[in-house]
Amino acid sequence: MPNVALDRVYYMRIVLGIIAGTIAGFAIAPGTDQGTAVGMALGIAIAFFLISVVIGRMFAKGQPKEVQKKAGYDGIVPFIFMNILAMVIVYTALHQGSILK
Repeated sequence: MPNVALDRVYYMRIVLGIIAGTIAGFAIAPGTDQGTAVGMALGIAIAFFLISVVIGRMFAKGQPKEVQKKAGYDGIVPFIFMNILAMVIVYTALHQGSILK
């Protein structure tokens, strides 16, 4: 029987990855140097991941200890993937005119 708390954590991380990537896509301007852009993207991603860890632990309250531990980091790969995907799509959609020049 699948654990509902872990499923909720997994999908919540996907949604927060999309939100974090969207915010990063809006926050990075075309003229931003690479170090600043990477720092902003990582800062936003880390902030949202820490928020997701807190929410994931709240979802897993009352579950066995092993489920609570797994809830802290379950779904990290989809979070990273969706974060990067959303950031690239939003940035490209917003700044495609300046990118193609």
